[in-house]
Amino acid sequence: MGKLFTLCLALFTVPLWGQNGQQDIYGFQVETLEGDTFDMASLKGKKVMIVNTASKCGLTPQYELLQELYDRYKGDNFVILGFPANDFAGQEPGSNEDIAEFCTANYGVEFPMMAKISVKGDQMHPLYGFLTQKAKNGFRDSAVEWNFQKYLIDEQGHVVNVIPPKTLPTDPEIIAWIEK
Repeated sequence: MGKLFTLCLALFTVPLWGQNGQQDIYGFQVETLEGDTFDMASLKGKKVMIVNTASKCGLTPQYELLQELYDRYKGDNFVILGFPANDFAGQEPGSNEDIAEFCTANYGVEFPMMAKISVKGDQMHPLYGFLTQKAKNGFRDSAVEWNFQKYLIDEQGHVVNVIPPKTLPTDPEIIAWIEK
């Protein structure tokens, strides 16, 4: 009876994991800046860049490059998701409404922006728990170093690279990954 139970448990557990023991992002739902629910399962088959953002950071001009990248590749099954966070030196103090207005007025941001979350510490959003923990993502452990750290997610929803905050979104390594 014990072996049969273990086999049944294994069969029902497999769909929660991807190849090589990796989980994927598709089980998460997040909130948009507008307060709507965004189902990560809607991204199946797309390459995704997840980036934590801030409006009052020395790296904030990356919004312009993120938008350029989105404009260039959004028709090629690529999407960028911005996650505002106030975890570094209070550089994202505004409300979701303030953030939406800032992004639109200053950078013409049209890629999906999510509601403000925490990307580190005790209040870390579960999605970032997944992105930063090898035990959950099957790729590697990583700490979010600062605003504008980028997580690259493949078409199966798996983390495949972590790009440091100061690396520009238009870096040749990122472009090559998108075009591959």
